[in-house]
Parts: sequence; C-alpha cells; structure tokens
Amino acid sequence: MTVTVPLVLVFGALVFIAWRYLGLRWWHALITLLFGFLLAATTLAPDIRAIMRAALSWLTSH
Repeated sequence: MTVTVPLVLVFGALVFIAWRYLGLRWWHALITLLFGFLLAATTLAPDIRAIMRAALSWLTSH
C-alpha cells in the first residue's frame, strides 16, 4: 500500500480540525502516533494493511 501525499494531507487536516474544534489535546495525538508505531511492529500489521487497502479501494471505487 502506497501512502500518497494527498492522503497524508487529508489525515493531517482531520487532526487539525479535531485539535482546533473538537478539543483534541496534543498529548492525545502523541499517544495515538506512538500507538501506531508500536502497532506497526506487531504481527497484526499485515492484516491491518490489508484492511486499510480494502477500505481505501472500496472508498475510491464509489
């Protein structure tokens, strides 16, 4: 799965909106980021990538 710059920008915009308007604290974002890095090192990482790939292909096909 290739993560493109526009996809990263969309997620960045969502985080900014959540931080600005929904009360997301900076430490919430930091914990989530660290959890993502730790999760990528587990044996579930290939399954998570497959689910994300399927979800992205479903979203882009509609």
